[in-house]
Amino acid sequence: MAKSMTKSAIIGHVAQKSNLSKKQVVDVMDQLLALATKEAKNVFVLPNFGRLVLANRKARMGRNPQTGEPIKIPAKRVVKFRLAKSLKDSVLGKK
Repeated sequence: MAKSMTKSAIIGHVAQKSNLSKKQVVDVMDQLLALATKEAKNVFVLPNFGRLVLANRKARMGRNPQTGEPIKIPAKRVVKFRLAKSLKDSVLGKK
């Protein structure tokens, strides 16, 4: 399995391709993360990349894998990221 890119590798690549300094790229990434965090409750969309949404999970019964005893898993809110169809198609190929 191939190694994933590190944050510094991503910053270096974007800086080289966009003719921005690494410091500017870091600032853009930090601002984008701050905006996504702030707007996630409304749905945060990055066009052609995906959307960040909040979802409610219902309470359910689960099982302790070690003992096999049933346990109650409480309801909770979770953050989900849904990929854009255009990104899925470009990575996986069209069906």
